[in-house]
Amino acid sequence: MKYKFGILYAAVASLMVACASMGSPDGGPYDEDAPIFVSSTPVAYATNVSDKKFVLEFDENIKLNNPFEKVIVSPPQVEMPEIKYSGKRVTVELFDSLKPNTTYSIDFNDAVVDNNEGNPLENFAFVFSTGESVDTLAVSGTVLNAQDLEPIKGMMVGVHRADDDSAFYKRPFERVSRTDSRGRFTVKGLAPGRYRVYALKDANQNYLFDQKSEKVAFLDAVIEPFATPAVRPDTIWRDSVTIDTIKMVAYTRFQPDDLILRAFDEEFYSQYLMKSQRKEHNSFTLFFADSNEELPSIEGLNFDAKDAFVVEPSERKDTIHYWIKDTVIYYKDTLELSVTYKVLDSLGVMVPRTDTLSLSPRKLRAKVVADEQKAFADAERLFQRNAKRRSDYDENNPPVYVPPTKETRIKSLNSQTMDVNVLYRICFDEPLLMIDTARIHVEKVVDDSTYVSMPFIFRASDNAHRQYVVYAEWRPEEKYRVSIDSAAFKGLYGGVSKSYEEKMTFRSLDSYAVLRLNIPGAGNNSVVELLKSDGSPVASQKTANNRCTFYFIAPGNYYLRLLKDLNGNGKWDTGECGKGLQPEQVYYYPHVLELRALFEYDQDDWDINAPLDRQKPLEITKQKPDKERQKRNRNANRKFK
Repeated sequence: MKYKFGILYAAVASLMVACASMGSPDGGPYDEDAPIFVSSTPVAYATNVSDKKFVLEFDENIKLNNPFEKVIVSPPQVEMPEIKYSGKRVTVELFDSLKPNTTYSIDFNDAVVDNNEGNPLENFAFVFSTGESVDTLAVSGTVLNAQDLEPIKGMMVGVHRADDDSAFYKRPFERVSRTDSRGRFTVKGLAPGRYRVYALKDANQNYLFDQKSEKVAFLDAVIEPFATPAVRPDTIWRDSVTIDTIKMVAYTRFQPDDLILRAFDEEFYSQYLMKSQRKEHNSFTLFFADSNEELPSIEGLNFDAKDAFVVEPSERKDTIHYWIKDTVIYYKDTLELSVTYKVLDSLGVMVPRTDTLSLSPRKLRAKVVADEQKAFADAERLFQRNAKRRSDYDENNPPVYVPPTKETRIKSLNSQTMDVNVLYRICFDEPLLMIDTARIHVEKVVDDSTYVSMPFIFRASDNAHRQYVVYAEWRPEEKYRVSIDSAAFKGLYGGVSKSYEEKMTFRSLDSYAVLRLNIPGAGNNSVVELLKSDGSPVASQKTANNRCTFYFIAPGNYYLRLLKDLNGNGKWDTGECGKGLQPEQVYYYPHVLELRALFEYDQDDWDINAPLDRQKPLEITKQKPDKERQKRNRNANRKFK
């Protein structure tokens, strides 16, 4: 009887445990311990190894997380090794011939994780040598994207002996590593000597820089790896929140361990016409793969292209929109034309290239006419139906329907409450043929009923097609009205604008913050950008004598980025590896700025010489550390019962 009752009790208890394990908030702490490497065949750091198959044992069941992405063998292998795992075991088999007297490292990075919670075994590598000794030196650092200091995950980092400047372009790396989610790398198994360090987004997996399209980085200085004895604190925790003891542990520190590589894409000119598009009869667009120094030439094959277009190029002239002036031309259902533009030949010389195009709109002219006729008939029918309802309707002399005049629409780009540093803008859906500024009126509103005329300037925008700016003496806290009489504007296709009115108020100066920056080392003409929480710029200023000031800042949280604009062109310029030219330097202020209205802030603690990998705030860093690393903090947020 006792035996049967015991079985029942055990069954109920096991069921309760099973149910509890599915919960989580009220269960025990997560397993946070990484797997422990126990043994291997051959043993780690073995010498005179000739076998190419290795078996590694761990203290618990494991799995490999993205092994083809994270595991890397050094020296690099031409043929991909075979990596398998089962239970507590990992098997690695190499297929390349082993080089004599060479130290090999199979760097797992953090690919080895426990089977249940996915806790990673950090920086784990299996090392052996085919010679009498094992090379144990290592160098470490971080790879950042040069333009925005984003850590780059999965980028290859390797070394060559310093006595051969061209090895990077001719031979695979001697030793190689790969960056983790923080951009960190460690190149292991180095022998004493002098090395050059490179990073490469190796598109064709041949471990050398042979494609201009590959992202690249290089260290200016030659390095000599070395090792020194050191100590570091080791914390023993009593539980998830209480420290038991902190003791100092001796270890060997391999240096340099703070290398910073700034990766960039070289200027790579590859010009071709990507696509052409003619959505409507009256226009078409050409899309190029790269910028054009000059506009392409257009020759009509079934029409005369001379002075046939209003041309709207983008800033880089890589997207060009053509408005067709003549209705005879744009009524054609098919436009045959040739486009001639400059490309780079195999000798690096700009030569002309001509593409022939046949452009047709989405709807053929017959369909457009049919749609217009139907719209006219529907409008006329509605007009007559409404007319018959009027008391003065004369059936013998019905009113004649007159279609409305074609309209050139005015679109406002403003808000009712304007910032004092924002321009008043309007835009149009087609190019303008005529502007009558006498029909434009700018007035100050007094007591909501009195309007006082103001002088103004109406001018086309410098940086946007079909966009116009009204310049006037706008003042904070004042109300204004912009009114435009009908027919003030005439569009390219004969449409005229209707009357238009817009009222707005400019914000009070009390609505803004002022930010003054003192940045030692910024010098003159560095560009400082004020960034929103998504990392996009909202304003920029140039420095003068290490200083700059931002006015009229709306309250909120902001970040700062600085560009050392060495050539003074106002933009970031990339580097060129073959010429030893590094990209222009970029820096970030490491903290968020919480700016409030009515406050003036003086910020003078920006040290642009601080380590680059610690500058960019995590809040605006897009490449976050892998989620597995965050599991260590889970217990701090859990409630135990």
